[in-house]
Amino acid sequence: MKAAVIVFPASNCDRDVQVALAKTPGVEPVMVWHKETELPKVDLIVLPGGFAFGDYLRAGAMAAHSPVMYEVRRRAERGTPVLGICNGFQVLTEAGLLPGAFLQNAGLKFVCKDVHLKVETSQSLFTSKYESGQVVRIPIAHHEGNYFADDDTLRRLEENGQVAFRYCSERGAVTPEANPNGAARNIAGIFNESKTVLGLMPHPERLADPALGGTDGQALFDSLAEALS
Repeated sequence: MKAAVIVFPASNCDRDVQVALAKTPGVEPVMVWHKETELPKVDLIVLPGGFAFGDYLRAGAMAAHSPVMYEVRRRAERGTPVLGICNGFQVLTEAGLLPGAFLQNAGLKFVCKDVHLKVETSQSLFTSKYESGQVVRIPIAHHEGNYFADDDTLRRLEENGQVAFRYCSERGAVTPEANPNGAARNIAGIFNESKTVLGLMPHPERLADPALGGTDGQALFDSLAEALS
């Protein structure tokens, strides 16, 4: 499986994702600068976390119009899987590849800590190595992680099974207290309708090696490797 990691100015998790992909058996990552207008033949495109263009205007707003994003959008429309992590999730919404938008965290402060997530479905190429309902621990680090969408969009996400992860307690309770940023319905990650695009705010690449304190994030990369190899 060959994966392209898109690098924007001020990306700060691109190398982390590269390392997580490279240590996953059968995966070969390549780094692609945002000014490129073409992509190599790849099985997966990753938009990493960071603060592309310093989060000027809105988080992800400028990156969504980088030259490479026209090709990312074209590949996504043709079915190439796309993974957006944190800032990458924000870019996906700004680019129209996922519905909704992001507001500042409800507490108006940057939040950096481990959180617990409930895996809503294992029926996707991103989550097949998890169990539906499984609780995992993954780090977050963001200031605009408050996912927002209108009521009709939220209803469609629920009805179509497009919610991938929700913030929850250690025991799996989806409560306001377990929500670190005020995201609607505790949403931490969503799919597009075909489940070929996933955006999530937590950073699985930051917990994908025992040396980092845990491996709950590795199952996401293992799921992709199995599905796309």
